[in-house]
Amino acid sequence: MTTRKLNVAVIGLGVGRAHIEAYRKLPDLFDVAAVCDVSEERLAQSDVAWKTARLQDLLDSDRIDLVDLCTPPNTHLALIREALAAGKHVICEKPLVGSLAEADGVEAALASARTRLFPVFQYRFGNGLQKLLHLRSHGFGRHALLTTVETHWRRGADYYATQWRGKWATEMGGVCVTQAIHAHEILSYVLGPVRTVYARLATRVNDIEGEDCAAISLEMADGSLAVLSATLGAAIEISRLKFMFKDITVESASNHPYRPGEEPWSFKGQTPEIDAAIQAILNTFAPGPESFEGEFARVHAALTRGQPTPVSLADARAALELITAIYHSGETGTAVTLPIPKNHPKYASWKPVSGGFQKELARG
Repeated sequence: MTTRKLNVAVIGLGVGRAHIEAYRKLPDLFDVAAVCDVSEERLAQSDVAWKTARLQDLLDSDRIDLVDLCTPPNTHLALIREALAAGKHVICEKPLVGSLAEADGVEAALASARTRLFPVFQYRFGNGLQKLLHLRSHGFGRHALLTTVETHWRRGADYYATQWRGKWATEMGGVCVTQAIHAHEILSYVLGPVRTVYARLATRVNDIEGEDCAAISLEMADGSLAVLSATLGAAIEISRLKFMFKDITVESASNHPYRPGEEPWSFKGQTPEIDAAIQAILNTFAPGPESFEGEFARVHAALTRGQPTPVSLADARAALELITAIYHSGETGTAVTLPIPKNHPKYASWKPVSGGFQKELARG
Protein backbone atom coordinates (compact mmCIF):
# COMPACT_ATOMS: atom_id res chain seq x y z
CA MET A 1 0.00 0.00 0.00
CA THR A 2 1.32 3.43 -0.94
CA THR A 3 1.46 5.94 1.90
CA ARG A 4 0.27 9.42 1.01
CA LYS A 5 2.76 12.09 2.00
CA LEU A 6 1.51 15.26 3.63
CA ASN A 7 3.12 18.59 2.76
CA VAL A 8 3.79 20.67 5.87
CA ALA A 9 4.48 24.36 6.32
CA VAL A 10 6.22 25.15 9.61
CA ILE A 11 5.41 28.61 10.96
CA GLY A 12 8.01 29.91 13.41
CA LEU A 13 11.61 28.75 13.41
CA GLY A 14 12.27 28.65 17.15
CA VAL A 15 10.85 25.36 18.40
CA GLY A 16 9.82 24.87 14.80
CA ARG A 17 13.32 23.66 14.03
CA ALA A 18 12.75 20.67 16.32
CA HIS A 19 9.49 19.99 14.49
CA ILE A 20 11.29 20.04 11.14
CA GLU A 21 13.83 17.55 12.46
CA ALA A 22 11.01 15.23 13.53
CA TYR A 23 9.23 15.43 10.17
CA ARG A 24 12.48 14.55 8.42
CA LYS A 25 12.71 11.38 10.49
CA LEU A 26 9.40 10.38 8.87
CA PRO A 27 10.29 10.86 5.18
CA ASP A 28 7.60 8.47 3.95
CA LEU A 29 4.90 10.44 5.77
CA PHE A 30 5.81 14.12 5.50
CA ASP A 31 7.60 16.63 3.33
CA VAL A 32 8.53 19.99 4.85
CA ALA A 33 7.42 22.01 1.86
CA ALA A 34 7.78 25.52 3.32
CA VAL A 35 8.79 27.58 6.34
CA CYS A 36 7.58 30.97 7.49
CA ASP A 37 9.08 33.37 10.01
CA VAL A 38 9.15 37.12 10.62
CA SER A 39 12.94 36.95 11.09
CA GLU A 40 14.95 37.25 7.89
CA GLU A 41 17.95 35.82 9.75
CA ARG A 42 16.09 32.64 10.72
CA LEU A 43 14.71 32.23 7.22
CA ALA A 44 18.20 32.61 5.76
CA GLN A 45 19.51 29.89 8.09
CA SER A 46 16.85 27.38 7.02
CA ASP A 47 17.65 24.86 4.27
CA VAL A 48 13.99 24.53 3.25
CA ALA A 49 13.63 25.74 -0.34
CA TRP A 50 10.37 27.68 0.06
CA LYS A 51 10.88 30.41 2.63
CA THR A 52 8.52 33.29 3.21
CA ALA A 53 7.58 35.90 5.77
CA ARG A 54 4.00 35.93 4.46
CA LEU A 55 1.74 33.30 5.97
CA GLN A 56 -0.95 34.09 3.42
CA ASP A 57 1.31 32.79 0.64
CA LEU A 58 1.17 29.36 2.28
CA LEU A 59 -2.54 29.49 3.10
CA ASP A 60 -3.30 30.29 -0.55
CA SER A 61 -1.22 27.40 -1.86
CA ASP A 62 -2.72 24.06 -2.90
CA ARG A 63 0.67 22.49 -2.14
CA ILE A 64 0.23 22.79 1.63
CA ASP A 65 -1.84 20.19 3.48
CA LEU A 66 -0.84 20.96 7.04
CA VAL A 67 0.20 24.16 8.84
CA ASP A 68 2.36 23.70 11.95
CA LEU A 69 2.17 26.70 14.30
CA CYS A 70 5.30 27.25 16.41
CA THR A 71 4.75 30.95 17.07
CA PRO A 72 4.43 32.88 20.37
CA PRO A 73 1.32 31.89 22.38
CA ASN A 74 -0.56 35.16 21.89
CA THR A 75 -0.68 34.55 18.11
CA HIS A 76 -2.18 31.06 18.21
CA LEU A 77 -5.90 31.84 18.20
CA ALA A 78 -5.85 34.12 15.17
CA LEU A 79 -3.52 31.83 13.22
CA ILE A 80 -5.60 28.73 13.98
CA ARG A 81 -8.70 30.49 12.69
CA GLU A 82 -6.95 31.70 9.54
CA ALA A 83 -5.51 28.28 8.74
CA LEU A 84 -8.79 26.43 9.32
CA ALA A 85 -10.66 28.98 7.20
CA ALA A 86 -8.13 28.39 4.41
CA GLY A 87 -8.84 24.65 4.48
CA LYS A 88 -5.57 23.57 6.11
CA HIS A 89 -5.10 21.01 8.84
CA VAL A 90 -3.37 22.56 11.85
CA ILE A 91 -0.78 21.40 14.36
CA CYS A 92 -0.31 23.93 17.17
CA GLU A 93 2.23 24.21 19.96
CA LYS A 94 1.31 24.82 23.58
CA PRO A 95 -0.47 26.58 25.11
CA LEU A 96 -3.10 26.11 22.43
CA VAL A 97 -4.80 29.43 23.27
CA GLY A 98 -4.94 31.87 26.17
CA SER A 99 -8.18 31.04 27.98
CA LEU A 100 -11.10 28.66 28.24
CA ALA A 101 -13.23 31.17 26.34
CA GLU A 102 -10.73 31.10 23.49
CA ALA A 103 -10.79 27.30 23.53
CA ASP A 104 -14.57 27.52 23.08
CA GLY A 105 -13.93 29.79 20.09
CA VAL A 106 -11.62 27.21 18.55
CA GLU A 107 -14.25 24.53 19.07
CA ALA A 108 -16.79 26.69 17.24
CA ALA A 109 -14.35 27.25 14.37
CA LEU A 110 -13.71 23.50 14.10
CA ALA A 111 -17.44 22.78 13.94
CA SER A 112 -17.66 24.51 10.56
CA ALA A 113 -14.17 23.60 9.29
CA ARG A 114 -13.36 20.97 6.69
CA THR A 115 -10.04 20.26 8.36
CA ARG A 116 -8.69 19.20 11.76
CA LEU A 117 -6.65 20.58 14.64
CA PHE A 118 -3.89 18.72 16.49
CA PRO A 119 -2.55 20.29 19.73
CA VAL A 120 1.05 19.38 20.60
CA PHE A 121 1.86 17.37 23.73
CA GLN A 122 4.83 15.33 22.56
CA TYR A 123 5.82 14.02 26.02
CA ARG A 124 2.84 11.64 25.84
CA PHE A 125 4.53 9.46 23.28
CA GLY A 126 7.62 8.35 25.16
CA ASN A 127 7.84 4.56 25.34
CA GLY A 128 8.30 4.60 29.12
CA LEU A 129 5.00 6.39 29.64
CA GLN A 130 3.33 4.27 26.99
CA LYS A 131 4.41 1.18 28.94
CA LEU A 132 2.45 2.49 31.93
CA LEU A 133 -0.63 2.88 29.75
CA HIS A 134 -0.04 -0.63 28.40
CA LEU A 135 -0.01 -2.00 31.96
CA ARG A 136 -3.17 -0.07 32.84
CA SER A 137 -4.92 -1.54 29.79
CA HIS A 138 -4.16 -4.96 31.28
CA GLY A 139 -5.64 -4.12 34.68
CA PHE A 140 -2.60 -2.89 36.62
CA GLY A 141 -2.27 0.60 38.08
CA ARG A 142 -6.01 1.18 38.25
CA HIS A 143 -6.17 2.43 41.87
CA ALA A 144 -4.01 5.55 42.20
CA LEU A 145 -2.78 6.74 45.60
CA LEU A 146 -0.33 9.62 45.14
CA THR A 147 1.50 11.14 42.16
CA THR A 148 4.40 13.57 42.17
CA VAL A 149 5.48 15.65 39.19
CA GLU A 150 8.70 17.66 39.25
CA THR A 151 9.70 20.19 36.58
CA HIS A 152 12.98 21.67 37.76
CA TRP A 153 14.58 23.59 34.91
CA ARG A 154 16.91 26.55 34.53
CA ARG A 155 16.13 29.72 32.59
CA GLY A 156 18.12 32.94 32.90
CA ALA A 157 18.26 36.46 31.56
CA ASP A 158 19.51 35.30 28.16
CA TYR A 159 16.33 33.26 27.67
CA TYR A 160 14.13 36.21 28.59
CA ALA A 161 16.04 38.56 26.30
CA THR A 162 13.67 37.38 23.55
CA GLN A 163 11.11 40.16 23.38
CA TRP A 164 7.90 38.16 23.79
CA ARG A 165 9.04 36.00 26.70
CA GLY A 166 8.31 36.79 30.33
CA LYS A 167 5.24 38.94 29.56
CA TRP A 168 1.59 38.17 30.27
CA ALA A 169 0.48 39.71 26.98
CA THR A 170 2.65 37.48 24.80
CA GLU A 171 3.89 34.43 26.73
CA MET A 172 0.63 34.32 28.70
CA GLY A 173 2.22 33.08 31.90
CA GLY A 174 5.31 31.67 33.54
CA VAL A 175 6.62 28.23 34.34
CA CYS A 176 3.15 26.67 34.61
CA VAL A 177 2.28 27.72 31.04
CA THR A 178 5.55 27.40 29.15
CA GLN A 179 7.73 24.78 30.83
CA ALA A 180 5.67 22.57 33.17
CA ILE A 181 2.53 22.29 31.06
CA HIS A 182 3.79 19.12 29.35
CA ALA A 183 4.53 17.17 32.54
CA HIS A 184 1.34 18.45 34.18
CA GLU A 185 -0.68 17.33 31.17
CA ILE A 186 0.64 13.79 31.57
CA LEU A 187 -1.11 13.61 34.95
CA SER A 188 -4.57 13.89 33.40
CA TYR A 189 -3.52 11.78 30.42
CA VAL A 190 -2.86 8.89 32.81
CA LEU A 191 -5.31 9.46 35.67
CA GLY A 192 -8.15 11.49 34.21
CA PRO A 193 -9.69 14.76 35.41
CA VAL A 194 -8.53 17.00 38.25
CA ARG A 195 -11.09 17.76 40.97
CA THR A 196 -9.49 20.50 43.11
CA VAL A 197 -6.39 22.70 42.90
CA TYR A 198 -4.47 24.68 45.51
CA ALA A 199 -1.42 26.58 44.31
CA ARG A 200 1.31 28.77 45.72
CA LEU A 201 3.16 30.76 43.08
CA ALA A 202 6.14 33.10 43.25
CA THR A 203 8.62 34.95 41.07
CA ARG A 204 12.06 34.38 42.59
CA VAL A 205 14.51 33.63 39.78
CA ASN A 206 14.07 36.21 37.02
CA ASP A 207 12.54 39.67 36.81
CA ILE A 208 9.56 38.56 34.72
CA GLU A 209 5.83 39.19 34.92
CA GLY A 210 4.81 35.55 35.44
CA GLU A 211 5.73 32.99 38.07
CA ASP A 212 8.95 30.96 37.97
CA CYS A 213 8.35 28.86 41.10
CA ALA A 214 5.24 26.82 41.88
CA ALA A 215 4.09 24.38 44.57
CA ILE A 216 0.69 22.89 43.73
CA SER A 217 -1.55 20.39 45.53
CA LEU A 218 -4.24 18.50 43.62
CA GLU A 219 -7.05 16.10 44.32
CA MET A 220 -7.91 14.02 41.27
CA ALA A 221 -11.45 13.03 40.34
CA ASP A 222 -10.57 9.42 41.20
CA GLY A 223 -9.80 10.51 44.78
CA SER A 224 -6.02 10.20 44.53
CA LEU A 225 -3.69 13.06 45.42
CA ALA A 226 -0.93 14.75 43.41
CA VAL A 227 1.85 17.21 44.14
CA LEU A 228 3.36 19.37 41.39
CA SER A 229 6.56 21.36 41.85
CA ALA A 230 8.17 23.62 39.27
CA THR A 231 11.03 26.09 39.18
CA LEU A 232 13.24 27.81 36.63
CA GLY A 233 16.14 28.17 39.05
CA ALA A 234 17.47 24.62 39.28
CA ALA A 235 21.22 24.08 39.03
CA ILE A 236 20.54 20.54 37.79
CA GLU A 237 17.65 20.28 35.36
CA ILE A 238 15.26 17.34 35.73
CA SER A 239 11.72 16.31 34.94
CA ARG A 240 10.45 13.41 37.02
CA LEU A 241 7.09 11.70 37.42
CA LYS A 242 6.24 9.12 40.05
CA PHE A 243 2.89 7.30 40.14
CA MET A 244 2.09 5.30 43.26
CA PHE A 245 -0.78 2.85 42.79
CA LYS A 246 -2.17 0.27 45.19
CA ASP A 247 -0.41 -2.54 43.32
CA ILE A 248 2.59 -0.91 41.61
CA THR A 249 4.88 2.12 41.82
CA VAL A 250 5.99 3.61 38.50
CA GLU A 251 8.69 6.24 38.02
CA SER A 252 10.38 7.99 35.13
CA ALA A 253 13.98 7.05 35.81
CA SER A 254 16.13 9.03 33.36
CA ASN A 255 15.28 12.46 34.88
CA HIS A 256 15.88 13.95 31.40
CA PRO A 257 14.35 17.44 31.62
CA TYR A 258 12.88 17.46 28.12
CA ARG A 259 12.09 13.77 27.51
CA PRO A 260 10.57 12.44 30.73
CA GLY A 261 8.18 10.11 28.93
CA GLU A 262 11.00 8.18 27.35
CA GLU A 263 12.77 5.17 28.81
CA PRO A 264 14.05 4.09 31.20
CA TRP A 265 11.03 3.89 33.47
CA SER A 266 10.89 1.67 36.55
CA PHE A 267 7.91 -0.56 37.40
CA LYS A 268 7.84 -2.14 40.85
CA GLY A 269 5.03 -4.36 42.09
CA GLN A 270 3.94 -4.77 45.71
CA THR A 271 4.70 -8.50 45.56
CA PRO A 272 7.00 -10.84 43.60
CA GLU A 273 3.92 -12.26 41.91
CA ILE A 274 2.89 -8.81 40.68
CA ASP A 275 6.44 -8.17 39.48
CA ALA A 276 6.33 -11.35 37.41
CA ALA A 277 2.95 -10.46 35.92
CA ILE A 278 4.15 -6.94 35.11
CA GLN A 279 7.21 -8.26 33.32
CA ALA A 280 5.13 -10.67 31.27
CA ILE A 281 2.88 -7.83 30.10
CA LEU A 282 5.79 -5.49 29.39
CA ASN A 283 7.29 -8.21 27.21
CA THR A 284 4.29 -7.76 24.88
CA PHE A 285 4.80 -3.99 24.54
CA ALA A 286 5.67 -2.80 21.03
CA PRO A 287 7.72 0.44 21.13
CA GLY A 288 6.99 3.19 18.62
CA PRO A 289 8.44 6.55 17.60
CA GLU A 290 8.71 9.05 20.46
CA SER A 291 8.46 12.78 21.16
CA PHE A 292 7.49 15.00 18.19
CA GLU A 293 8.20 12.14 15.80
CA GLY A 294 5.78 9.92 17.73
CA GLU A 295 3.02 12.51 17.75
CA PHE A 296 3.44 13.47 14.09
CA ALA A 297 3.34 9.82 12.99
CA ARG A 298 0.03 9.50 14.81
CA VAL A 299 -1.24 12.73 13.20
CA HIS A 300 -0.50 11.24 9.79
CA ALA A 301 -2.34 8.04 10.72
CA ALA A 302 -5.32 10.08 11.91
CA LEU A 303 -5.51 12.04 8.65
CA THR A 304 -4.84 9.23 6.19
CA ARG A 305 -6.07 6.06 7.88
CA GLY A 306 -8.79 7.20 10.25
CA GLN A 307 -6.79 6.44 13.40
CA PRO A 308 -7.65 8.24 16.68
CA THR A 309 -6.53 11.83 17.16
CA PRO A 310 -3.33 11.64 19.27
CA VAL A 311 -4.16 14.81 21.25
CA SER A 312 -7.67 16.22 21.09
CA LEU A 313 -9.04 19.69 21.65
CA ALA A 314 -10.60 18.33 24.85
CA ASP A 315 -7.14 17.25 26.01
CA ALA A 316 -5.71 20.70 25.31
CA ARG A 317 -8.67 22.33 27.02
CA ALA A 318 -8.11 20.23 30.15
CA ALA A 319 -4.54 21.55 30.31
CA LEU A 320 -5.84 25.11 29.97
CA GLU A 321 -8.41 24.50 32.71
CA LEU A 322 -5.67 23.34 35.08
CA ILE A 323 -3.64 26.47 34.27
CA THR A 324 -6.72 28.63 34.90
CA ALA A 325 -7.30 26.97 38.28
CA ILE A 326 -3.63 27.28 39.23
CA TYR A 327 -3.58 31.01 38.55
CA HIS A 328 -6.87 31.69 40.29
CA SER A 329 -5.75 29.74 43.34
CA GLY A 330 -2.33 31.40 43.34
CA GLU A 331 -3.91 34.84 43.19
CA THR A 332 -6.70 34.31 45.72
CA GLY A 333 -5.08 31.83 48.12
CA THR A 334 -8.11 29.54 47.84
CA ALA A 335 -8.75 26.04 46.54
CA VAL A 336 -10.42 25.86 43.12
CA THR A 337 -12.90 23.16 42.14
CA LEU A 338 -13.06 21.93 38.57
CA PRO A 339 -14.72 22.08 36.09
CA ILE A 340 -14.57 25.87 35.85
CA PRO A 341 -17.92 27.37 34.81
CA LYS A 342 -18.38 30.03 32.15
CA ASN A 343 -19.24 32.66 34.76
CA HIS A 344 -15.91 32.17 36.56
CA PRO A 345 -13.80 35.36 36.76
CA LYS A 346 -10.88 33.64 35.02
CA TYR A 347 -12.88 32.01 32.21
CA ALA A 348 -12.07 34.75 29.71
CA SER A 349 -8.47 35.24 30.88
CA TRP A 350 -6.27 33.63 33.51
CA LYS A 351 -4.09 36.74 33.78
CA PRO A 352 -3.96 37.88 37.45
CA VAL A 353 -5.80 41.08 38.14
CA SER A 354 -2.84 42.33 40.18
CA GLY A 355 -0.48 41.60 37.28
CA GLY A 356 1.66 38.99 39.05
CA PHE A 357 2.47 36.99 42.15
CA GLN A 358 4.76 37.27 45.13
CA LYS A 359 8.06 38.60 43.79
CA GLU A 360 11.25 38.38 45.76
CA LEU A 361 14.22 37.71 43.50
CA ALA A 362 17.00 35.54 44.86
CA ARG A 363 20.28 37.37 45.35
CA GLY A 364 23.82 36.14 45.01
